[in-house]
Amino acid sequence: MNTGISLYLSTAEEKNEEIIARAADAGIRCAFTSLHIPEEGRMNINDAARNLLSTCKRYGLELILDVGPDMAEDLGCSSLYDLENWGVTHIRLDDGYSPQQAVELSHAFHIVFNASTVSAREIDLWEKSGADLTRFTACHNYYPKPWTGLSLEHVARINRRLKMHEFQTMAFVPGDETLRGPLYEGLPTIEEHRRSHDIMKNALELFMDADCDMVLVGDIDLSENSWTIWADISAGFVSLPVEMDSRYNYLAEMIHHDRRDFSDYIFRSVESRSLSVPGQALLEPAQQTESAVGDIRFSNSEYKRYQGELEIARTPLPPDGKINVIGHLKKDALKYLPYLRNDLGVRFVLK
Repeated sequence: MNTGISLYLSTAEEKNEEIIARAADAGIRCAFTSLHIPEEGRMNINDAARNLLSTCKRYGLELILDVGPDMAEDLGCSSLYDLENWGVTHIRLDDGYSPQQAVELSHAFHIVFNASTVSAREIDLWEKSGADLTRFTACHNYYPKPWTGLSLEHVARINRRLKMHEFQTMAFVPGDETLRGPLYEGLPTIEEHRRSHDIMKNALELFMDADCDMVLVGDIDLSENSWTIWADISAGFVSLPVEMDSRYNYLAEMIHHDRRDFSDYIFRSVESRSLSVPGQALLEPAQQTESAVGDIRFSNSEYKRYQGELEIARTPLPPDGKINVIGHLKKDALKYLPYLRNDLGVRFVLK
């Protein structure tokens, strides 16, 4: 999954490099920064931006620069096109740019536009001007002030409209360690995420329910636990706590993916049937029992060519003599079960 971070010029250079290095180790390849936030002060933006860009490039991160119409002067440039010589490839255009200006800039940069405010007329003008819309990406705002964020349903509606033009879409989740001032209330796109403190569920809602192609952390830093989660999501899986019959612990040694034609009733591990079952006894039918939501199920020898297949019950299921119930997701992991689809993998963490 495509993930990103946010960086700020007012953060100490050493701290920014620490965050960038951590992000690179986590498999993150994108960062966002704004060059026209009032709280950044009147520092030497030119030097600070160049240093940040250089550090990102050294660690393999693509930096998106959020720019306003007067930004060239603040940077000491004759025009925004000078940023191309800096090595800038992506710019997010804030309000104040005409559709024609956006098209002209797209010849030099990949344009990231405001997903929440772009109009059908603007998109139509881009198309009529001959723009290559593959060089345009939609990014929702983050909202520092409480109760100004969007609903998940609203973002999903916007994204569905933008997907009709085949735009990629981006949005933000708040951090949970170093929040950004001056309000320190988190920087989410979705208002409900401001208070949830569950970066995994927040991100999965944006990816799965709102059809975002990339999710970035809006705040400065994450807690240790959230960095681990962010690295997992960046690699395309989540780690969920389970209790399981220890004889089947070998199933926790790999990442499992559901079938592309996923069922509403069970998660079926694509990988499990290719594993060698360590001992014929594990394939013997066990006592029949009903399956609750989140129960881990194992197809025994009675299931013939399906034997050895791992399942997770998505709904309550009746007893089946061909199925052994061998464990279950922990209660606090059940809320993630609906998101184990669309190529998102799961790794079991034994508890």
